[in-house]
Amino acid sequence: MSTATISAQPLPSLHDFFSPGGMLSRSGLPYEFRSGQLQMARAVERSLQEGKHLIVEAGTGTGKTLAYLLPALRTGQRVIISTGTKNLQEQLFFKDVPFLESLLGPLRVCYMKGRANYLCRNKLYALRAQPILNGLEEIDQFQQIAAWEKTTQTGDRAEIDALPESSQVWAKLDARSEACLGQNCPDYARCFITEMRRRALESDVIIVNHHLFFADLAIKQQARAAPDAGVLPEAAAVIFDEAHELEDIASSYFGISLSNVRLEEMVRDVETMLRARQAYSTALKGCGEMLRERGRMFFGALPRGGGLNGEGRMPFEQREQFLEEHGDVYLAVMNALHRLEGELERLRGVEEALGLKKRVAGIREHLRFLMEAESVNTVFWIERRGGSSLRQGSRNTYLQATPIDVSALLSELLFEQYPSVILTSATLTVQGAFAHLRKRLGLRDARELVVPSHFRYQEQALLYLPPGMPDPREPTFGAQAARSIRRVLDITRGRAFCLFTSYQQMRDLYERLVAELDYPCLLQGTAPRKALLEEFRNTPNAVLFGTSSFWQGVDVQGEALSCVIVDRLPFSVPTDPVVSARMRAVASEGANPFFDYQVPSAVITLKQGFGRLIRSLEDRGVLVLLDPRIERQRYGKVFLESLPPYRLTRDIAEVERFFEAG
Repeated sequence: MSTATISAQPLPSLHDFFSPGGMLSRSGLPYEFRSGQLQMARAVERSLQEGKHLIVEAGTGTGKTLAYLLPALRTGQRVIISTGTKNLQEQLFFKDVPFLESLLGPLRVCYMKGRANYLCRNKLYALRAQPILNGLEEIDQFQQIAAWEKTTQTGDRAEIDALPESSQVWAKLDARSEACLGQNCPDYARCFITEMRRRALESDVIIVNHHLFFADLAIKQQARAAPDAGVLPEAAAVIFDEAHELEDIASSYFGISLSNVRLEEMVRDVETMLRARQAYSTALKGCGEMLRERGRMFFGALPRGGGLNGEGRMPFEQREQFLEEHGDVYLAVMNALHRLEGELERLRGVEEALGLKKRVAGIREHLRFLMEAESVNTVFWIERRGGSSLRQGSRNTYLQATPIDVSALLSELLFEQYPSVILTSATLTVQGAFAHLRKRLGLRDARELVVPSHFRYQEQALLYLPPGMPDPREPTFGAQAARSIRRVLDITRGRAFCLFTSYQQMRDLYERLVAELDYPCLLQGTAPRKALLEEFRNTPNAVLFGTSSFWQGVDVQGEALSCVIVDRLPFSVPTDPVVSARMRAVASEGANPFFDYQVPSAVITLKQGFGRLIRSLEDRGVLVLLDPRIERQRYGKVFLESLPPYRLTRDIAEVERFFEAG
C-alpha cells in the first residue's frame, strides 16, 4: 500500500518512524529501540492492509499504543480504537495523539464517549424555565453547569472538575438516548451529540471505550432498519486495547437490565415534562403515580439474596413459580405501563411525549422478556444494591438477563462485520496460548503474535511465596496473612498495593493491620478511586488496600509502588449467577468448568494484578502471593507458566537482600 495521507500530510513508514535513527528516536521522548514495538506495528499494518483479524499479547513496556496508532493512521480508512477504560482513552487522545501531531502535523482524530457523558441543552433550558431541584447543593451544581454550558465546546461533563460522580442534577440533564427528541429537538443544530457525530464522520481514527462500542453495537442489533441507530459511523477496522475485558463487557450490553430506578426515572421525567410544558393532564399524572406505586410493589416482591439486608446477586430460576404466586403484581405493573403509554399517545402538541412513549414501550418489552422469555443461552438473575439515589431509603433492585455465551453473537456482529479486528493487551495468553480467548470470543480465523515485554523481569521483580501459609479457605488464614503482610511491608517501608478478591477480606486485613503499621493506610471505598490513587502517589510510604477496580488500569511508576501483595488466586465466585451458568454450559459440552473456564480466567486476572508493579525500565519491586495453592495444587503450574519470568523465592531474607541491593 502506498503511503497514506492525512490532510495532505505524508506519513512516515513504520521503519522510518520506529527504527534506530528514525523519527521517534529524534523526538523529545526518552528513546530506546524496542524490536517488539516495530514487530507489532508491522503485524497490525499487515492485518489492516489485508483485512485480517489479529491477536497480539504485547508485554508491558512494548509501547503498544504507538504500535497500533501509526498503522491505523496510515491505512487511509476510518479505524475505531476502543479502550477498556476512560483513563486509557484520555491518555490516547490527550497525550499520545498530540505527541504524534508534534512529529507528523495535524491528524484527523476524534474522541467519543457514551451519551450520558454529554449535556443535553434542551433539558438544561427546560429545567432553567421550570427548576425542579432539591436543596442548595443541587441548585449550586445546576448553576455551575449552566455557566459552563455557555463556554464549552464539547459538552463533556469531565470538564467540570467540581461535579460529583453521583450528581443527581447531571442525571436530569444528560443526553441519554431514551429522552432524545432527535431532529425534532429545537436545539438539534447546537446539540453536542450532533456535533460529536459530525466530528466522527470527518475523522480517520475514532477513539472510544469498550462500553460505548458495545452499547452502540447492541443498539444497532436491536434496530437494524433504523439508519440513525447508534452514534458510531461505519469503519474498516476496530482495534481493541485491553481486549481481555471484552467478554464481560459485551455480555452486559447484549443482555437486558430493568430496575426500580429506571421506572422511577421514567415517572419523574413524565412529571417534569408536564410541569415544563404546562400540559397538565389529570389522567397522565394519575398513570404515572399508578406506575410508581405498582413498580415498587413488583420490585419489592422479587426474591432477596442471603447477604446483609438482602443485598447481593442471586439467580432467578424460579420465575414461573414467582408468576404463580405474584402474577397479579406483575400484571398490575404491565397494565400500568400500557395505560401510561396510551395516555402519552393521546397527548398532543408536546414533542417530548413521543420519546417518553418509546421509553415506556421499551420498559414494557424488557419486563416481558425478563419474566416470560425462554432462552437456553440466557441466565436470569437479581441484584439488590445498598443505598438509593432516589431518596426513598430503600434498596435498588435490578432484574437482569445476561447471555451465557457471547461467542456466537461476537462472531456474527463483530468479527463477520468488520474486515479487520485487532485484539491487544498485556494479558491475553494462558501458558503462552490464545485458545481460551478464542473460544470465549468466538474468534476462529485470526493471526497471532506474542511480543515479550521490554522489561528485565529477572532483575526488576522478585516473586515471593511465603512458606507455611494455610489454605485461604481455612479460618487461620486471616491472622497468618496479616503477619506475612506486615513482615513484607516492614522491609518495603510501605509503598505497596494490597489487592484482595473480596471486600470482606480487604476490610478484615485492613482492620487487622491499620493500627499495627507505621505507614499511611488508604482503603478503597473511603474516597473515589481517582482521589485515592492521587493520594497514594503523593503520600510517602503509603499502603493502599483495594479490590477488583485496582487490579487493572492503574499506572503508578517509580518507588511509590515497590510492592504488590495479592491475598489469593483470583478465581471467580462459583455461586455468582453468571459464573455458575457459564460453568454449567462448559460442563454440558463435556469440558471441565474449573480447569477450562475458571483457571484460565483467574490466570489473566492475576497477570493483571501483578502487572501493576513494573511499569517502566527503572521500576523495581516484590510481588507477594499469599495463596499456597499455586504450589500445592496441580493447576498452580498453569499460573506459574503463564506469569512473566519473575525470579521466585520462598525466603524472606532474599526479599530483604533485594531491597538492600536496590
